[in-house]
Amino acid sequence: MVERGIERKAKEWMGLVQPYLSAHRSAQERFSPKNSALLVIDMQKYFLDRSSHAYVPASKEILRNVRTLIATYRKQSLPVIFTREGLLKNENPGAMGRWWGDMLRIDDKMSEISPPFAPRATETVIRKSRYSAFVGTDLEKRLRSQGISGVVVTGVLTHLCCESTARDAFMRDFDVFFVVDGTASDTEDLHVSSLKTLADGFAIPMTTAEVVKRINLT
Repeated sequence: MVERGIERKAKEWMGLVQPYLSAHRSAQERFSPKNSALLVIDMQKYFLDRSSHAYVPASKEILRNVRTLIATYRKQSLPVIFTREGLLKNENPGAMGRWWGDMLRIDDKMSEISPPFAPRATETVIRKSRYSAFVGTDLEKRLRSQGISGVVVTGVLTHLCCESTARDAFMRDFDVFFVVDGTASDTEDLHVSSLKTLADGFAIPMTTAEVVKRINLT
């Protein structure tokens, strides 16, 4: 089988984060698929559609991996939770609005989750207005009610919404597993910097293949 570019990159990234991960290697053994949920962060047209000014070019490299993760979780009847960034019509954007100026509204067509990642009717979609999927939402309550102790993070953007969600999950005592080739940023530098920071203090980096293998062994 021919190795894809993202697979080669994943090996490189995993090598780069190892020095930061060495003290926490045993944490990876806490990955219990049956007690985990897949968090699919902001796979929306706003970030995935080439016509959008917020398009993330690197996102095209992770599309297959994100679909694979979703399909794997669904096959094992494990929870998949989607987030959708977007402000309500009269919602105050706060500091993010002052930072970015241009904020996505939930009634904008570009806020819709991209069709290849469309949630099933029975799956949860968390509307959020901040980077973290935990801020101002009932995500933690939903996870607790399902007996979830660990979350697998995938989606966009690595250094913003994905990292913020991972950090908040850790601070709420969830074990966090971050998919290095299932997340993407505006630049590889931002992506790798985020992976290093997370590996040092908040999350265990894993490849898509590793997550799928562990789940299929359950």
